[in-house]
Amino acid sequence: MSLGGIAALVASGAVLMLVLVLAVPILRLRHTIDAATRALGDVAEATGPILAGANATIENVNTALGQMQTTLDGVNLQLSRLDTITEHVQHTTANVANLTTVVTSAASSPLVKVAAFSYGVRKAAARRRQAEEESDFRAELKERRRAARTSRRG
Repeated sequence: MSLGGIAALVASGAVLMLVLVLAVPILRLRHTIDAATRALGDVAEATGPILAGANATIENVNTALGQMQTTLDGVNLQLSRLDTITEHVQHTTANVANLTTVVTSAASSPLVKVAAFSYGVRKAAARRRQAEEESDFRAELKERRRAARTSRRG
């Protein structure tokens, strides 16, 4: 054998040793890859029902959101009605304020003051006449009673 043959034989022996040394980790790596493959299969099987549940939950949320939108539309309709009512009340309040201003200015005008004064004078004169008539009537009654008493005694 020549020197090249011996070198080839040593090299082939080294490669064989290398293959034997690497065969053990490669076999162990195969078991690890098989376990990872089984775990991925289990995850894939469990993911289907989870995704179906999530899909059902999303559909329920969408239904609830649709109902809330309907409710909000109703609330917005009521708010627009309330805005209309508030606007009408505001106009009514302005009209009442204007009417109050007119009545106040009318009550404070000189013509109204003269009318009120003349009414007060007439009312006072009527009361005075009534008081005088009552006084005259009472005096006449007293006179009649005295006359009746004196006629009974005498």
